[in-house]
Parts: sequence; structure tokens; C-alpha cells
Amino acid sequence: MNRRSLLKGGLLAGLSVPLVGLKDVMAAPVGGTKKAKNIIMMVSDGMSTGTLNMADLYANRTYGRSSKWLGLYRDNKAVRALMDTASASSMVTDSAAASSSWGGGMRVKNGSLNVGMNGEKPQPILQKFKEKGKKVGCVTTVPITHATPAGFCVNIDNRGGQDIIAEIYLGLKFDVMMGGGSKYFGEHRAGGNLLPKFLTQGYKVAENRNEMLVLDKSKPVLGLFAEDGLPYEVDRMHDAGLQKTVPTLAEMTMKAID
Repeated sequence: MNRRSLLKGGLLAGLSVPLVGLKDVMAAPVGGTKKAKNIIMMVSDGMSTGTLNMADLYANRTYGRSSKWLGLYRDNKAVRALMDTASASSMVTDSAAASSSWGGGMRVKNGSLNVGMNGEKPQPILQKFKEKGKKVGCVTTVPITHATPAGFCVNIDNRGGQDIIAEIYLGLKFDVMMGGGSKYFGEHRAGGNLLPKFLTQGYKVAENRNEMLVLDKSKPVLGLFAEDGLPYEVDRMHDAGLQKTVPTLAEMTMKAID
């Protein structure tokens, strides 16, 4: 596909968005009027509606089929809305400010996690769920102390304080935490090894794929599968060693739900 045809198709896809959006708003509620039993929030860091449309265009041109995301909308199996996640301090929004706007409901400056411009500290949504007696899990391919997942979990004025965020998690005692970031919990942590403290509080700690797969359904669970972020799936698929030691996002998600 050349750039001219891609951009031409992208423009046409962009022009159709308002019509698709109107149809989505008018669609009947998914699943009728029953009350939701569980809530699963899936966050693709940096993904906008433009990303979805371009991916859909690419799938149609390359594979002759629509993407699954936009297919859900076209078949009225899902509805969508737009949310403003802009930073309070910059025209360019970082992960901390964007995540906080969703996880805490407040516009904050870049680098801050759920700490407002005047020092306000809105309670993050996963803390609210836990307070209401719900089972709470956070599964990610980045360090679980990274700004994107942490924006749903903690209040701290510096996204860089990942060793501090790890200690905050110890106090929150969420039921399942899985992802990367072992260096912010283990023996290489600047403030000391936190893993013995997690074990003392009843956590089961998994540090590779096999340890995760054999976990039973008892809680709480801390899964740390990389020193920093998990390898990209395209790299994992071409490395037999990584396939044995690092779980996929799907495997972590299914284990967390179990």
C-alpha cells in the first residue's frame, strides 16, 4: 500500500466517524438493562479514536476484514463515548495526567498521579472498588508501578517515585497485581526489598510464567515477570526462552479473573 492510498482511505474513514458515533449513541444498552456484576477497564496507552480508524483501514486493505474493535461498534455490540484526558499543565499530555483523569476524575499536571493543582487528592477508582468490598485486580504489560496503571490506584505527586508506589500497593492490598517492575519490589529496590513484606501480608508471589500458571484461586497475588516492562509480544513470539518465562497479557488476564 502506498502513502497516497493510505491517506486517502484514512480521510474517508475520518469523515465517517460522526455518522458512526451517532449510531453508537442511539444503540440499545449492551446486555439489556441488567446491572453489571463486574467491571473490566481495558486501557491501551496512547490509543485514540484515530488509531482505531487507521487500524481498521489497514486491516481492510491488508487482510480484507474489519478490525474487531470497530466491528463491535458496527454490529451494535458495544457503545462508546469520548472523554477529555488533557493535562492541566501542558498541551501535550503524559501518561500520568491522562491516567489520572480517567482513574481519579480530575485534571492534573503532567507527572502527577491523582494530585490536583491545589493539592487535591481524589480517591482513585480501584480504591473505591476495594472500599465497596469488590475484588480488585490490576494487570499490565508495563511495570505495575508505571504511571498508566498507577493512575487508577494511587495518589502521588511524582510518577517517577515507582519504589514508593510499590510500597503504597502493599498498604492497599489489592487482590491481584501482575505485570513488570520487579526492580521496584525486590532486592534491587532503592528503599529495600519489599517482597518479604508482601509475603508476610499473605501474598503469593509469582516471578515467572510457570509459577503464575500453577497459582490456585486464593488471594492476594503479586506477579512480577520482568525487571522493567514486559517484552513486546512480537519479540516474545520469536524467543523460546521468553515464551517459557514470560506470560502473555491474555494468560495474565485469565489468571486474574480466575
